[in-house]
Amino acid sequence: MAEQGERDFAVEFYWRMREAVTGRLSRDAKRRAEKKAKATSQPFERGREPISAGDSLDGLIAAFRWDEQLGEADLFVRWGEVVGELNAAASVPEKIVNGTLTIRCKSTAWASQFRLIQDAILARIQADYPTLEIGALKFLGPDAPSWKKGSRSVPGRGPRDTYG
Repeated sequence: MAEQGERDFAVEFYWRMREAVTGRLSRDAKRRAEKKAKATSQPFERGREPISAGDSLDGLIAAFRWDEQLGEADLFVRWGEVVGELNAAASVPEKIVNGTLTIRCKSTAWASQFRLIQDAILARIQADYPTLEIGALKFLGPDAPSWKKGSRSVPGRGPRDTYG
């Protein structure tokens, strides 16, 4: 067994002398250095403490900047609590662009009603969801039907006397 220890010493001495003369590590020396660095790792040293799943998720949300998207989704899901169930049945929040929340209403009459209580809705949203930074509301009526059918429609004035 003493022979093995002497051989290891000789090999180690050779690699160290070679490194000193050439100024670079060999592939084997690099591998040994990495192995030695890994061998010094201890299971309970600083930075290896277990973390809770909640803290891990909070870290992921912060790392990927999902705070705003999760806040927007929460607002859209809880829309009934923000504006009331009757108003929520007549409206749907669509998107938030540059601090403006766009809301699609069931009719133009509902859009007009929402414009009358716009300040109260905006104050509630700003109080409940300050991270979204919503500064304005935009109420839209229902979309008009499209008369364009297919990619080869002919430009022109469109249908006349359709409802008469």
